[in-house]
Amino acid sequence: MLSERRLQVLRAIVQDYVGTEEPVGSKALTERHNLGVSPATVRNDMAVLEEEGFIAQPHTSAGRIPTDKGYRLFVDKLAGVKPMTAPERRAIQNFLDGAVDLDDVVARTVRLLAQLTRQVAVVQYPSLTRSTVRHVELLSLAPARVMLVLITDTGRVEQRMVDCPAPFGEASLADLRARLNSRVAGRRFADVPRLVEDLPEGFDAEDRGTVSTVLSTLLETLVEENEERLMIGGTANLTRFGHDFPLTIRPVLEALEEQVVLLKLLGEAGDSGMTVRIGHENAYEGLNSTSVVSVGYGSGGEAVAKLGVVGPTRMDYPGTMGAVRAVARYVGQILAES
Repeated sequence: MLSERRLQVLRAIVQDYVGTEEPVGSKALTERHNLGVSPATVRNDMAVLEEEGFIAQPHTSAGRIPTDKGYRLFVDKLAGVKPMTAPERRAIQNFLDGAVDLDDVVARTVRLLAQLTRQVAVVQYPSLTRSTVRHVELLSLAPARVMLVLITDTGRVEQRMVDCPAPFGEASLADLRARLNSRVAGRRFADVPRLVEDLPEGFDAEDRGTVSTVLSTLLETLVEENEERLMIGGTANLTRFGHDFPLTIRPVLEALEEQVVLLKLLGEAGDSGMTVRIGHENAYEGLNSTSVVSVGYGSGGEAVAKLGVVGPTRMDYPGTMGAVRAVARYVGQILAES
């Protein structure tokens, strides 16, 4: 276990390196921070921190910089989440309140997160599997063609065309719409298959084929693989940190193009807590020089998706964590009110 003083020295090194982009020496630490000890004592503390793997010396006769392990300890023990100021909170709310639909909410959230953190912002669309049915609309397009519109509690709208095996009249369609919504409106997606399995039996024999076809389309929509959609923004922000990537920024950019990689980085949608993955904690090799800060968002205290940022390990962790948490809270409020 590190002593309290050595933890203070590590905190000071992280703060100075993040702020100045320069390796940190003992003389600078004693001048900038009220550590209450001599430069010689600080040098000794830095030697112990280096031996323990929390800091490293990038060049001969240079200062020290934090390692992934050092950042990890800083995030876990030394960094409080920096709260947003009242003007910042108002700006977030005003910007997000103008959204007109779910796509607009996600687009605004990406833009806002990228601007607040000056990192790459990633926002996952609300997962269908974690959503609740608000309404199912059925619209007649032709005697044997129906449009199915599924609206979720998060404002997500999915549309599907249904080619029916036989003509289906407006009265029958209205009857199906009413019976369907009476069973599924306000219910979790996971419960829908059980709730509608016997629905065709309540219709006349000539309509059962069409009812079954409509229900099959609805159930396919609930379990589709491609539901996990993401929006990403602020990639150009990475160009400001070119010297933070050891060889080239290219592996990072390539990784950001892989949706599956990004979904794994954000983590499980149901986990609403803050997650910080630093450097080599990211399983994907191309992102070993980055950190990912993510958190769940949703309405009613349950996460339906994740949002977060990707940036270099030399990151303002308290400020980034505060911004990510604040934005997630406001997006959850918007979904709850939509």
